[in-house]
Amino acid sequence: MLLATLVFLSVFAVAALMMIASRMGATERTKRTMARLDAVLVVESQGSKDELIDIRKKELISAIPLLNRLLLQLELTPKMRALLYQADLRLTPGGLLLMSLAAWAFSSYLIYLETRSFLVSVVVGLVPGGVPLAYVLHKRAKRFRAFEEGLPAAIDLMVNALRGGHSLVSAIELVGKEVADPIGREFRVCFDEQNYGLDLRTAMENLSIRIPLQDIRIIMTAIVIQKESGGNVAEVLDKCAYVVRERFRLKREVRVKTAQGRLTGMILSFLPLVLGILLFLVNPENVSLLWRRPLGQKMLYTGAILTLFGVLTIRKIVRVRV
Repeated sequence: MLLATLVFLSVFAVAALMMIASRMGATERTKRTMARLDAVLVVESQGSKDELIDIRKKELISAIPLLNRLLLQLELTPKMRALLYQADLRLTPGGLLLMSLAAWAFSSYLIYLETRSFLVSVVVGLVPGGVPLAYVLHKRAKRFRAFEEGLPAAIDLMVNALRGGHSLVSAIELVGKEVADPIGREFRVCFDEQNYGLDLRTAMENLSIRIPLQDIRIIMTAIVIQKESGGNVAEVLDKCAYVVRERFRLKREVRVKTAQGRLTGMILSFLPLVLGILLFLVNPENVSLLWRRPLGQKMLYTGAILTLFGVLTIRKIVRVRV
């Protein structure tokens, strides 16, 4: 009995010591963890937040903090960001806005020094103030034209890949790798979105949002319908390529037919301005009467309004949607 009692007490003592040691180890780990958290909180309270990692996505609209906070509250900012992305320009909405404001303010000041009319300088200064936005729109239209020109070849590549045994997702990846930008870049983004968890329908909708062209909507609708209902995707894409080519050919034909009207609108738009500048260079005293006298200012306002109305009318006539 004495031997059994001693063995029991020894086993109990060893078990108790092991439990106490494990608790002490856990307590030490807990203390070290709490010490780390306290150190981070102390650093944060002292004003240094470099140790904390913020994994949230932040959109930098402008490098100026005040302007960045202001633009985040405007609904116009997402449209400007989408416009800059579609134009493939490394600018922020705040930078574009500051460039336009600087061009408008500088030109308005120079015009005011000559005319001494605040209203005339502000209105005429809007023309150079809109030059940065016009450049962005020009780059966007140029990129869209390049996208339309290369889209039929990209669809043909997808059709050949599908007929060769590839899946639809693999065909999209192939277009992203083999086709040059801007088509390759957008299809790579579409493939990456689908590869990282988005369904194909959402990825294609995002593609149509990034590139708001009717051809992309046609392809997206065909792919989504065939993906959900089944069928020969290669044959459908082949027909889509034919439709895209015919639309592109028709748009080129319409552009040729309306070239004279567009040239007429451009000449009539810039002729009064260019003629006024040339007359001012020849005889500044006579031309300056237009903004120095009230009757001349009214004539300038009326001429600007009528010219703008004529430009919009000609643009409406020659712009044919295909």
